[in-house]
Amino acid sequence: MSQEYERLNIRQKMLILIDDMVDKELPLEEAVSEFKKIYIEKTAKKFNGVKTHMAEALGIHRNTLNNLSKTLKIKQ
Repeated sequence: MSQEYERLNIRQKMLILIDDMVDKELPLEEAVSEFKKIYIEKTAKKFNGVKTHMAEALGIHRNTLNNLSKTLKIKQ
């Protein structure tokens, strides 16, 4: 990634992504689901799939994480 992009804060980076999603008329539900799926997958990678640690880092209950994983069809 460019050095200019690296200097942006998280909000500025998300605005770039969201602008693209809006231009492509991606439905909100689909955008939110995709965000959750990627966020959970990245968290799983960081914590080697240990759901207790993942749930704690995500600020949700482990059962909620399990339900989200099923709903979003995230492979374990």
